[in-house]
Amino acid sequence: MTSTDLARAATTLLFVPGDRPERFEKAAAAGADLVVVDLEDAVPHDNKVIARGHVTEWVATGHPCAVRINAADTGYFAGDLDALTGLGATIMVAKAESPDIVQKVAEVTGCGVIALIETALGVLNAPQIAAIPGVVRLAIGTFDLSAQLGVDPLDTDALLASRSALVLASAAAGLAGPLDGVTAGVDDADGITAAVTHARRLGYAGKLCIHPRQLAPTGAAFAPSDEEVEWARTIVDAVDFDGVAVVDGQMVDKPVVDRAEQILKRIR
Repeated sequence: MTSTDLARAATTLLFVPGDRPERFEKAAAAGADLVVVDLEDAVPHDNKVIARGHVTEWVATGHPCAVRINAADTGYFAGDLDALTGLGATIMVAKAESPDIVQKVAEVTGCGVIALIETALGVLNAPQIAAIPGVVRLAIGTFDLSAQLGVDPLDTDALLASRSALVLASAAAGLAGPLDGVTAGVDDADGITAAVTHARRLGYAGKLCIHPRQLAPTGAAFAPSDEEVEWARTIVDAVDFDGVAVVDGQMVDKPVVDRAEQILKRIR
């Protein structure tokens, strides 16, 4: 599968710093659906150019991955685009808020794009960004967004409207559910499970992870429960036509069947 195919379907995405090439292969072997090699927040300014070289070399050797590039208002943005053009890596656009900038990234690089929404303007522009040809996924950057809004990133109520806006924008554009932002606790499996459970209820379909130990609880929390799978199989097995049926006393029509099929697709 190409990195774009992986990005469309990924449930677990693992960041690795772009200036630590010795970690690239370890990240790739950690079990994430997609590795995100980071040129932005994880890399100090003095290492930005060196990191770009490490990342492009690794991508050019055929490793499917995403690369988070520096934001458009930095002095590294243009160089990142030039270096990654034509290499086939999915591009994660940091602080995506301008549809024009996101479109430029997609057109110039010829790569699929994950738009990381981290500002209020990005949330408001999410429908236009999601509709851009080449955009394959939206993601929410909860920490930067919370800082701008002046709210606690762990306050689920405070970010409810913003999270839901990305779900609606993704669905309207025909994209998979968006990606939830990172959770700071590396060894807090219960905290990760709670965060994923909340995000999944809202319509999120994946999560950005910062450590390999976050992958297992993230994947488990996104997987359907045994009860959901049993229900979905009952529906799909019982309904083999396009009309309406009654299963266990409940009316079943096409939207119900569609939901059952979506649940079965999530079995890992």
